[in-house]
Order: sequence, then C-alpha cells, then structure tokens
Amino acid sequence: MKVFLVAGEASGDRLGAALMAGLASLTEVEFHGVGGAQMQAQGLDSLFPMEDLSVMGLAEIVPRYPHLRRRLNQTVAAVLECDPDILITIDSPDFCLRVARKVKAVRNIRTVHYVAPSVWAWRAGRAAKMAQVIDHVLALLPFEPPLMEAAGMECDFVGHPVVAEPQPTAEEVAGFRARHGLTDEPLLMVLPGSRRGEVTRLAPVFGEVVAQMAEARPGTRLVLPTTAQMAPLVREVVEAWAIAPLILAPDSPDFKTEKARAFHAADWALAASGTVSLELAASDTPMVIAYDMAWLSRVIISRMLRVDTLTLVNLVSETRAVPEFIGGNCRAEQITPALLTLMHDTGAQRAAMRLTMERLGRGGEAPGLRAARAILTRA
Repeated sequence: MKVFLVAGEASGDRLGAALMAGLASLTEVEFHGVGGAQMQAQGLDSLFPMEDLSVMGLAEIVPRYPHLRRRLNQTVAAVLECDPDILITIDSPDFCLRVARKVKAVRNIRTVHYVAPSVWAWRAGRAAKMAQVIDHVLALLPFEPPLMEAAGMECDFVGHPVVAEPQPTAEEVAGFRARHGLTDEPLLMVLPGSRRGEVTRLAPVFGEVVAQMAEARPGTRLVLPTTAQMAPLVREVVEAWAIAPLILAPDSPDFKTEKARAFHAADWALAASGTVSLELAASDTPMVIAYDMAWLSRVIISRMLRVDTLTLVNLVSETRAVPEFIGGNCRAEQITPALLTLMHDTGAQRAAMRLTMERLGRGGEAPGLRAARAILTRA
C-alpha cells in the first residue's frame, strides 16, 4: 500500500506519526509526503521541511505567499508523480485542502483528511466545500461524524490524541512540587495562550485575577507553562503581577516532563479557550476558561457561533460544568468569583472531565491505531 501524507504543523506531525505507526502495524505500507521529526522517525523522507508550512496569521502569510505557493505546487506534483493509493492530509486546512483540490482536479486519488473542521461551532458551510475534495474524514470528537456525513463524506471518530499522552505518577508529581518549593501551598496554573495576540490581550486580565487571588487566597502560588516563541513576552508581562509565576518554557530543564507534572500538580487552572481544556481534563485539573479577541473579530464570530459554549469539555460531556468567560465577559470581576467558587467545589467538573476522557477514547485502542483501522476498512 502506498500512502502520501501531508502535515503542516507540530500537532499534525504527532497525529501523523501515530497514524503511520498504526498503519505499519496492520499492513505493508510505503510512506511518502511532508512531515516533521516525529513522522520522519516513523520512516517518512519529507519532501521539504514541514516548518516551511508552519505559518499562522495574515501578517505572516502575506510576505511568504510566493514561497507557500511554490511548496503547494511542489506537493501536488509529488502526489501525482507518486500516484499513491491514498492521500492523507492532516489538519492545516488552508494548505492541505488546497493540495487535495488540485490533486482531485487531475486524478481521482482517494483522499482522507485527519481532523474535522469545527463546523459545530461556526462556518457550517466548510463541510460542504470540503466534501468536494475529501472522501473520508477522521474525527477527533465523537459528535463530529454525523455532521461530516451529512455533507457527503465518510467519517469515523477515532479518538483524541490527548487520551494517549503518558501521565506522570503521583511520586513524579510530588517530586515536581518539592523541587520548586510548592509543598503545601495552593497552586494555580495560568495559561494565557500560545499566540502573541492571545497573550497580549489576556495577560492584563489574568494579572488582575492574580492580584485578586493574592488577597482572597494568600499563599497561592502560580505556574505558567509557555512556548519558546512566547517565553520572552510572557516573562515581560508577568513582571507586574502580584504573584510571580514559576515559568516553564522549552529552555527549562526537562521541559516536556516538567510541563506534564505541572498540569497534575496544579490544584486549579485559569486558561485561554482551546484544546488545553482537554489537557487539563486529562490531568484532572479543574479549570475556568477565559478568552477575548479583537473587537471586530468578537462581533463577527459572535454572530456566526452555533453553540453556547466553546469549551470542549462542556461540549463533549454535554454539560456546562466548566465556567467560561468569552469576549465582553472576559473580565477579572467575573472570573475571580468563579475561580474562588470552583476552589471550594470541584465535584461536578471532575465528573464532567472523567466523562469527557471516556468519550474521547481513554482506556480503549490508541487513536493512531483506530485511525489506521478506519482508513483500511474504508479503502
């Protein structure tokens, strides 16, 4: 079996690597395509560095558009030359679906897209447009298959990769607390986002919450994991906070394992909206979600939203156990009381988090292997 895969960012590289391992365990397979270090470790000779595609935001895309266009045409040509049994595109829809469209215009190669678009939240028309070039979708969330099938695509729920992430032991978590002098103090994890715009908008609000927490819960400590790109900005914006956070960045020793231990060591979390809510649920860390955006984006998106919550734990568990403060509600005077209430009663939210993990596939077959089975069954 010959498979061509295209991933454009780190999260897609992780999904692709697990899928490749699953396929290799089930059948004889030859891999071609574009991927990062993890996919290359599974035997992919990447057509070019995946990092060439890891561009986000209009300001970054515009000056690099000619280069991205060349990479797009190079990828399409490689697919057609390879003539694979299946073309698998992984997330990064702006690039990946363009590849699928150009390939389909020339040859009817079977196409699989891994990660369904969030049509349940907004822009429902994306599914119908995607169905013009995609035959089969691998969904991370259990409520997505009916939406994809209604648009004309085959779709299988294969589980979310968060359920396959290794979890630290109680001893490792206790060791983390001891190393950082966090023995008995209440520990709040603060997660203001992974993009510059998010951090810039949320850090002042989160800083106000921290100041109010310092008064309401003296002795509270903070831990703040961040990315390499955001670490300098984070260190700058937290200088004025009432409590100095322990910042974990990729230049910290053993960053990946320390970050996982921090998620478990935290008693509660204040986080930006996004998939981080699932990471917190996997760690059984109760949370309050807060998010804001530019005024125009807030107005446009609020008119397009099809759901009354953006928090994935709420959506998957079919509860509203996680308090969220979005847009105009993203204010410290609303967030702090919710956080203080949560600190006294986490039962309902912990039940919702456990249900979320069950529904996302915890305890079952690994998502990468489930995805591989789904592809082979439908091929």
